[in-house]
Amino acid sequence: MDSTSRAPFSDVQITFLGTASAQPSSTRRHSSLALRLGSDVWLFDCGEATQNQLQKSIVKMGKIEKIFITHTHGDHIFGLVPLLAAILNGAGGSADGAEDPRARIDVSKPAVEIYGPLGTRAYVRSNLRYTHTLLGMPYIVHELRFPWDPQGDDPAFSRPHRAESPSGRNIRQADGVWQNIYQDKRVSVSAAPILHSVPCVGYVVHEAPVPGKMDPQKYMPDIIRTNSPRSVMSLLQQGQSVELSDGTVLHGPERRPGRKLVILGDTYDPSAMVPLAGDADVLIHEATNAHLPDHDSTTKPEDTFESVEARTRSHGHSTPQMAGTFAKRIGAKQLILNHFSARYAGDDDVDAEAKAVMGAIGALAAKEYGGEVTCARDFMTVDVSLAAK
Repeated sequence: MDSTSRAPFSDVQITFLGTASAQPSSTRRHSSLALRLGSDVWLFDCGEATQNQLQKSIVKMGKIEKIFITHTHGDHIFGLVPLLAAILNGAGGSADGAEDPRARIDVSKPAVEIYGPLGTRAYVRSNLRYTHTLLGMPYIVHELRFPWDPQGDDPAFSRPHRAESPSGRNIRQADGVWQNIYQDKRVSVSAAPILHSVPCVGYVVHEAPVPGKMDPQKYMPDIIRTNSPRSVMSLLQQGQSVELSDGTVLHGPERRPGRKLVILGDTYDPSAMVPLAGDADVLIHEATNAHLPDHDSTTKPEDTFESVEARTRSHGHSTPQMAGTFAKRIGAKQLILNHFSARYAGDDDVDAEAKAVMGAIGALAAKEYGGEVTCARDFMTVDVSLAAK
C-alpha cells in the first residue's frame, strides 16, 4: 500500500442540511447531512429540498461523490432524483422518446454512487422514467439486501435508465452486517441493519490508521550527523523506517487510529451496529420525541417519560435517553442528536425558547450518556478532529 495515500484527510466535517422528522418546519428541513472528507463530499439521506439546502450551505454540490440512503421513507429520499438531475447535468426529455442530443452520457465522468436498501434502485428508475429526465453523466446504485430480500430487481422497474451504470451491486449480509461496502486506501464504509418501521440501515465511516505525531527533535541529530537529506523526515512522518548512511535505522512514529463516524437512520433499536460502532469518535443518533413537561405546551397531563418512550418506540423512533444509552454502550466520544419532531424549533441559536427546549433534550441524553451532547440544527457544521495521540 502506498504510504502517501494514507495521510489523514485535511478536514473531516459534518454539515447538517436537514434535521426534521416526518414534517418539515420553518426552521428544519427534511433529513440530509453532508460529510466532507478533504475535498470530497458524501451525503447521508436526501430528503425533500436537499438540493435547496445545499445551495444555502457551505457544501459544494459539485463535489458530491456518494449518497448513502438509510431507508426509503419519503422524508429521507424524496430529494434524491432532483439532486441527481442537478449534479449529473439533467434535463427534461420528450414523452415520445425521440433521441435527444442532451441524452448523451459523458462516460469520462466518474459515476455518482448511491447506496441504500432494496427499493432504492427502483425508486430512482421510476422517477427518472416517468419524469422523462435525461442525465448527462452516469450514476450507480448499490443495494444492501436483507436475508429475506429477492435476488433480482423489481420486475416492474427492471429496465435501467440509460445513465445507470450496470456495475451496481446487490450486497448481501455476512454475519448480520454489510462489511466494507466501500473501501479505499484512506477510508471504509460498513453498515448494519437497525430496527425501524421499515428496513433501515446505519452506516459506519472509518478512516484508515494515520501517521502518529511527529517529534522532529527526536530525529534531527542523526539526520544532521549523517548529512542525510531533509526528505528523510517526510518518510518518517508516514511511519516508515529509514536506514541512514552509517547504518542507523530511524523508525517513524506508530500510526494512530483514524476517525470513526457512526451515522444512523431512524431507529428504536440499533443494537446490530454494536460490532461495527465501538469507540466511535462521533455518533449521530435520532431523538424524535421527548417528554418535556416544563417546556413543551403539547405535553399531555397523563404523559410520563415511560409513556412517551413507549409511544416513540411504537412509531420506530427514539427518545434522547435512548440515544444517550446507546452512545454510552458503544463508547462514543461525542453524541449528536438529530431528526427532531416539528414541535422542536431549530433556531435555538437565536431564539431563547428554542434554546431552552433543545438544552433540555440534550440534558436528557447526557444524563444517560455521561458525555458531550450536541443537538443538531440545519446548516450546523461539526469538525471531527483526530485524536491527539
